[in-house]
Amino acid sequence: MSRRRHSGELILTTGFTPCRRKRPSFARWLAALAAVLFAFTCPIAARAASPAELISSFRRQHGEGKVAIDPVLNRIAQEQAKAMAARDQMGHAVLRPFSDRAANLNAERAAENLAAGDDTFSKALDQWIGSYGHRSNLLMHEATRVGIASARSPKSGETYWAMVIAGPEPKRAGSTKGADGKEKPCRLMLNDLCL
Repeated sequence: MSRRRHSGELILTTGFTPCRRKRPSFARWLAALAAVLFAFTCPIAARAASPAELISSFRRQHGEGKVAIDPVLNRIAQEQAKAMAARDQMGHAVLRPFSDRAANLNAERAAENLAAGDDTFSKALDQWIGSYGHRSNLLMHEATRVGIASARSPKSGETYWAMVIAGPEPKRAGSTKGADGKEKPCRLMLNDLCL
């Protein structure tokens, strides 16, 4: 058996068999490239899943829909996490009661999960999944949005996590009739009243 190199390819030949250099087809080359990219990116993508993707994955496994990050819920969660870290104390009323903080969410249902001491979100999520009440919040029926935040205590170095999950905003009439009877867009919505 002899070996020949040609343009970076290794071609093997045997005794009397004539060797004809075969060019890999474009489909084979593309499949090989896809396999290499898949092998390199899948472990990284699995580790880099966002908190919303992790929650959505858990929800889908239990017959519920996915959730998306909501900036308002993120702000509420961030305020709570910072307040707990500043006081080095975990509790739903550290800042003010959750019902007060969630009053303006315009959602039929909302819930909050808190955790302390977990250095990653996946560890906090595992803790919530293992707790009946927290698990129920994660699996809230018709939840569509979520906010997640963490803050580290300057005193103890402990990480505090807050997650707020809520259903969709109710659908509103987005227009009103003007003097001419034509629909006009809503300029200001006040308690479901279009002005």
